[in-house]
Amino acid sequence: MKLIVGLGNPGEKYESTRHNLGFMVLDQFLKEETESSKTVWSKDIKVKSEIATFAWGERNEKIILAKPKTYMNNSGLALHLLATYYKVEPSDIWIVHDELDIPLGSVKIRLGGSSAGHNGIQSIMEQLGTEKFYRFRLGIGVTRSHEEMTKQRIERADEYVLDKFSQGEMGKMRELIKRASKALEAGLNDGIEVAMNKYNSK
Repeated sequence: MKLIVGLGNPGEKYESTRHNLGFMVLDQFLKEETESSKTVWSKDIKVKSEIATFAWGERNEKIILAKPKTYMNNSGLALHLLATYYKVEPSDIWIVHDELDIPLGSVKIRLGGSSAGHNGIQSIMEQLGTEKFYRFRLGIGVTRSHEEMTKQRIERADEYVLDKFSQGEMGKMRELIKRASKALEAGLNDGIEVAMNKYNSK
């Protein structure tokens, strides 16, 4: 069993913002990997999340996709409920989230480590009592081509992550979503180590 959680904020106000990249990737993954009749999310009050479940591969491994409804800073509350209800170990939890310290378009998959100032990840670490879960970290940060242009905005990180992607960033954003979805697929098919070697940006 795998619990794959995309982080973000619920509500129309936050749709398409940088902080909701985790939601966007799970939407893409569900669309690509399941029949159209199964691409519907269902609200599950007991775990404070939107949920989609399906069987994967020849082993029919149960996959649970979740988008917490607790808002980013309280992501850990939903994760604790999800992990407890589905009896999932931290090592079988994959978190998909935006990462300000990584250039826009890059993917970095890793096990454990610090929260790097990401409030959603910090909340999860506190609620689960461990950092030993996998993270699909999706870059939303500065690239050299527009470093000076975005430097001032990045200094106001709380505002930056809640902004929508600029018109000039849309192409990279769409490619990043597709790349992250394929990384999830590779992780499930071939193992997380293979996905790390194949998709971690250099």
